[in-house]
Amino acid sequence: MMGSIPRVESQGYGVEKTEKKGKFRKGIYLKLRLILLENGWLFYIGGFLLGRAVILSAVSPFAVAFVASMWFIHREKSFKAMLAVLAGALSYSMTHSIFIGLSMAVFILLAALCKKFKNQQVIIPLVVFASTSLPRMFLYSLRDTITSYEWMLLIVEGVLGTVLVLIFMQSIPLLSPKRYKPALKNEEIVCMIILIASVLTGMIGWELYGASAEQIFSRYFVLLFSYIGGAAIGSTVGVVAGLILSLANVANLYQMSLLAFSGLLGGLLKEGKKPGTAVGLLVGTFLIGIYGNAVTLIPSLIESSIAILFFLLTPASFISRISRYIPGTEEYTNEQEQYLQKVRNVTARRVEQFSGVFHALSKSFAVSETFPTDEQEARRETDYFLSQITEKTCQNCFMKDRCWQKEFDQTYSYMEEMKGDITEGLEPNRKVMREFENHCVKSRKVVEAMKEEMTTYEANRKLRQQVLESKRLVADQLQGVSEVMDDFAKEILKERQHHDIQESQIIDALKHMGIDLEKLDIYQLEKGNVDIEMTASFYNYHGEGAKLIAPVLSDILSEMIVVKQEEISPFPNGYSHLAFGSAKEYAIQTGAASAAKGGGLVSGDSFTTIELGAGKFAMAISDGMGNGKRAREESMETLRLLQQILQTGIPENVAIKSINSILSLRTTDEMFATLDLAVIDLHDASVRFLKIGSTPSFIKRGDNMMKVEASNLPMGIIQEFDVEIVSENLYSDDLLIMMSDGIFEGPKHVENIDLWLKRKIREMATDDPQEVADLLLEEVIRTRSGEINDDMTVLVAKIAKNTPKWAAVPIYGNKAL
Repeated sequence: MMGSIPRVESQGYGVEKTEKKGKFRKGIYLKLRLILLENGWLFYIGGFLLGRAVILSAVSPFAVAFVASMWFIHREKSFKAMLAVLAGALSYSMTHSIFIGLSMAVFILLAALCKKFKNQQVIIPLVVFASTSLPRMFLYSLRDTITSYEWMLLIVEGVLGTVLVLIFMQSIPLLSPKRYKPALKNEEIVCMIILIASVLTGMIGWELYGASAEQIFSRYFVLLFSYIGGAAIGSTVGVVAGLILSLANVANLYQMSLLAFSGLLGGLLKEGKKPGTAVGLLVGTFLIGIYGNAVTLIPSLIESSIAILFFLLTPASFISRISRYIPGTEEYTNEQEQYLQKVRNVTARRVEQFSGVFHALSKSFAVSETFPTDEQEARRETDYFLSQITEKTCQNCFMKDRCWQKEFDQTYSYMEEMKGDITEGLEPNRKVMREFENHCVKSRKVVEAMKEEMTTYEANRKLRQQVLESKRLVADQLQGVSEVMDDFAKEILKERQHHDIQESQIIDALKHMGIDLEKLDIYQLEKGNVDIEMTASFYNYHGEGAKLIAPVLSDILSEMIVVKQEEISPFPNGYSHLAFGSAKEYAIQTGAASAAKGGGLVSGDSFTTIELGAGKFAMAISDGMGNGKRAREESMETLRLLQQILQTGIPENVAIKSINSILSLRTTDEMFATLDLAVIDLHDASVRFLKIGSTPSFIKRGDNMMKVEASNLPMGIIQEFDVEIVSENLYSDDLLIMMSDGIFEGPKHVENIDLWLKRKIREMATDDPQEVADLLLEEVIRTRSGEINDDMTVLVAKIAKNTPKWAAVPIYGNKAL
């Protein structure tokens, strides 16, 4: 026990030491960020080096381009940047500093004259061209006549300055301390490399034991970007840096090959971490060095060694921060995933908030919490009714005090009994009336007032009842929306799940069959809701997804799996994408037949079949009241609303009430529609019937016939009604027959239509849904000698056990979970 105490203390000390070290590093980073970026010293150091930068021995386009970019982007730092550029030029030569000073003066003058122009991004490059060309032309003319070579240099310097200012205007904003862009584009990366190489040009002439400073830092940046971005970025940095440095010093031309090749090798060896990238630079230095002068090999190795030392000393946190802005890096991918996760969480949280709002609104409309019980409501209505009668008859009566103070209970009892009789449309009870006449001096007047007030009373009572029902409907609708949004929020937050055991089994099983997977994503393994996607290569695809992979998955997961989607590559050994999911336990085959009244083209009946989510299948028939175009519009509108609402996930009974409310409010015409809806669950073959003013349906199971019916008024007649739901269980090979009233009431000279329909359906030799629908329609029309007196529609569905074409394939070594 005593020995464990120091260990615990040392662990605590180690954690504390690590935290202090992390805070120290963060403090240094924030301090450097403040000095270099926010205070602008990084720009001033860069300006100093760009003031020294000269290419082609006599061309210096960098300084004015940098000053112009600072003027355009960071005008508050531009004056100090100019002083830094001028100081750099003075450190190079007096002639060069005179040119730089004149160029900046001309730029300030022209920029001030052109500041009124709106499109400064176009004006400033032109100003830079003039600011480099005019001073150079003036200095050349002081010495002698300007030669054609000098004219060429003058134009090249102006054009390079114009191009560089456009590049610097893209590069300098990337160094902003308040940068919000999540990643760099390829063009921005190249522009930043050009800026870095231009700054390195200002180091030409600085040497340490024969090693050139510009070569040390150029190789350092090649190492850094190779390690971060790989071979493509590394070689690009090498080519650009080598080209610009070779323009400054022709002797450095071979350095372009060294930097480019080293960047390529370093990027290819980045899997070996920093040492692997460093080896790439050393190998490139040796290979390029042996083709050159042996005297230069040793200084070149020293330059590479110092660059490698700087690279190894570079903190991992600094490299990680840069990596976040380079597409293709792991840090960039993590940054993007974090951003997407944040957006997803914010979206889900907002949806949950809306769900909570709708739930709260639903509770506020809930009748059980807002209104009293039926008994309390009846008492309150009676009190209100009698108070109205009392106000009209008893207010000025000289017997008021006796009736309503001394004998209140008896007076109230008489009037309550008479009110009950009048409410039911009866005359007041004679005995009660006789007793009330002896009790009240204005009994006849009170009875007449009750009869007159009863009309208003009934109207108000019905209005309150309608408001009550409307609030109930709104509460149901809001609760349905709340549940849908809550499910949507959960769906947003659903991530790719990790199923290591199943993933290993799938990979091993398919590899055993000679199928190599490039990618496997398991999103869901819930029973009946499996969701798996994979990418694989096939030399010549012959349906391996359905024939081999799906059966293997079925054996591993102990559930029937089928191909949901496949995108096959048209090329041999190309990558193909396959999506797999759970097969439904039952499948539906449907058939329909219809005829318009009088053999016309437009039927007032409409029908539809709807594939709903979560393995549900809906069948519906709507019969618009009457016939013709208007009835057709009414029935189609009912089904359109039904489909849109059901597909949102709102429960069927709430959807029916919502549609009824819409239909009853949207028109004053007496145009109504029936609705016969059956929602079948394909997982267990259970079915829910919602019959709104519709005819019965029939289920055929072998030789047995079952009738399904419910009593509800057609939709749109009244605003409030309770939907009666009938539930049944179907079995494989069952036939479900739904029909409109034209079929059910169509047979002529038939006393018992139920028995007739059952017999006709039972006697049919076929169980094909389409044939059953056609035969039943034909039988009804035959009974009327070919006449069609009403719109007729038959919708038939056959329930069958879903048996995929390919059975599960057991693999040696695999065990079903």
